[in-house]
Amino acid sequence: MDIVAQWVRVSWTKQSRGGPHAARRNALPMAFALPENRVPLTHEVTMHERDEFQPRASLRVGAPSCDAVQLRYAEERVRVELIPTAWGMPRRHRRPPAGRLARGQWVRWQINYRFTSHCTGDWLYRLDTLNIAHGPVPVEIFLTEPPQTIDELAYLR
Repeated sequence: MDIVAQWVRVSWTKQSRGGPHAARRNALPMAFALPENRVPLTHEVTMHERDEFQPRASLRVGAPSCDAVQLRYAEERVRVELIPTAWGMPRRHRRPPAGRLARGQWVRWQINYRFTSHCTGDWLYRLDTLNIAHGPVPVEIFLTEPPQTIDELAYLR
């Protein structure tokens, strides 16, 4: 399947929930230029509070994990559905419909979570942004305005 995916994952603690720390976190990019133009490809960029939100990137040839994204090819389109992690809260009982991408199209899907630390009981937060395209695309494609956005952002307390 000709898929180019980019995960941008930001994680933080309650220290970055308010004030100037939250402003800095909210100003982080939701997309980056791809390191190469190959399909299938999964590019992951993580930014953690503990690293002062410095981007750390990894690259893997192949589509995203089937545990994280469900992909189905039908009628020359790819059906894309993000699969929420089982460990994050709040639970999503009502979900948006899957996206359908023709060749050359892309979608941005955002979802956020709250996790409980097993060691301390403290809450940890994460924002996942999945930028995903069908077919070969320019390396700057995800830096443009998304033609379709799916928003699963929830109030995290």
